[in-house]
Amino acid sequence: MSNVKKLQKELTWKFPAAFSNKKISEKAVNAFSAEYRNYLDKCKTEREFVAYAANFLNKHDYQEFRKADYIGTTVKKNAPAPGDKLFFVNRNKALIMCTIGKRPLNEGLRITVSHVDSPRLDLKPFPVSEKNEIAYLKTHYYGGIRKYQWVTIPLALHGVVARDDGTMVTVNIGEDPEDPVFYITDLLPHLAQVQNELKLKDGIKGETLQAIGATLPYRAEKEDSKKDDKKDGDDTIKDAVKLNLLRLLNEKYGFTEKDLLTAELSLVPAQQAREVGLDRSLIGSYGQDDRVCAFGAFMAELEAKRPEYTTLTVFADKEEIGSYGPTGMSSDFMLNFIEDLAEVCQGDVNTILRASNALSTDVGAAFDPNFASVYDESNSCKINHGCVLTKYTGARGKSGSNDASAELLSLVTRIFNKNSVTWQIGELGAVDAGGGGTVALYIARFDISVVDLGVPILAMHSPFELAAKYDIYSLYQAVQAFYK
Repeated sequence: MSNVKKLQKELTWKFPAAFSNKKISEKAVNAFSAEYRNYLDKCKTEREFVAYAANFLNKHDYQEFRKADYIGTTVKKNAPAPGDKLFFVNRNKALIMCTIGKRPLNEGLRITVSHVDSPRLDLKPFPVSEKNEIAYLKTHYYGGIRKYQWVTIPLALHGVVARDDGTMVTVNIGEDPEDPVFYITDLLPHLAQVQNELKLKDGIKGETLQAIGATLPYRAEKEDSKKDDKKDGDDTIKDAVKLNLLRLLNEKYGFTEKDLLTAELSLVPAQQAREVGLDRSLIGSYGQDDRVCAFGAFMAELEAKRPEYTTLTVFADKEEIGSYGPTGMSSDFMLNFIEDLAEVCQGDVNTILRASNALSTDVGAAFDPNFASVYDESNSCKINHGCVLTKYTGARGKSGSNDASAELLSLVTRIFNKNSVTWQIGELGAVDAGGGGTVALYIARFDISVVDLGVPILAMHSPFELAAKYDIYSLYQAVQAFYK
């Protein structure tokens, strides 16, 4: 070897080429991705994720954690022991899972936090309107979407309705192949001359994101018509198509327009998760930001047995709109859980927080050759090269970012290397091209060391995002290694 090549080998660094980790079994990757696709189809909202997770809790011996079960006038339970598995559900929209480790809590926790909400179209409080004999569902978009991507695609209605009697009704229309779907129209190209001159962001306005819900009017029974004639002298029905839509919802779910005022209903893409490319290397689906990272963390947590450090796996809501609210990471629901656990296990909460290390698992912006100008290629993550560590996010001058320390990055990468995890490192994009954030800064405010770890995503925040099977699996392996 020449002196120059020797020097290059000693002083320069290149990330491993795609698929270079021979310890990853293709069979294992495909089995994992098959279950992942099934999960994506079942979990299109945060409530659906929590319900999905709940099905696994009893099978894996998780016990609901309540401080009152351990501390009171008399001790009801012994303190959790190594290997014990605990969980806490926050308002059916966020979840904490925990496996007690062999070391005392005061030596710190190994924490992973993902979010399980995704951009979507929420229905307005008064969602049903009629215009020119078409009944529409009016929406208010949730999170950072590109509005033009949400027209002319099949949409499904998901959510819950709280009725006057206090009962909750779960709504799901558009996922079964026999279900109808909803649809937002766009202009035909023949009449789009003015629209074509607009900026891309203005081509579709927020108020035009109205989905067709029905087009046929309600037709009164003959006896009803006769009664109406006597009473009103007119057998015409005002907004008959809207009335027909409300009638159909009432027949299926038993609620009225008044019940919609307090409902949580959203339109999401009706497509199923699919393999993409003739080599089937990619998964295409709605909501991979950030349910892809949540799935890897969830599976790693389920498989934790007697870890060295106590694991805490958190699934939060509301990240796409700033993490606000009691189910978002700007609230103290994670801190409250840790405080209760510390009291039960006779630990000091401040000592625990200061000694803990965390992964904020959220997706990375994969380099897209079609739009290379908004990336710094040498500092961007790429599909099929493993999970991605992101030292900082934010916008331009790292605004709104947690900036992970060299010590934490060194610790995490040593863990990955020791466990043969394929990883890379990257930024969100070119410095002045834009920016974004994750929940890392909300974890850091508790005096916890934290770094972002994710899966590279193409077409992020679109109704059909792409992720590579090998990257999805490598994130799962990374969290497994972090928890060992």
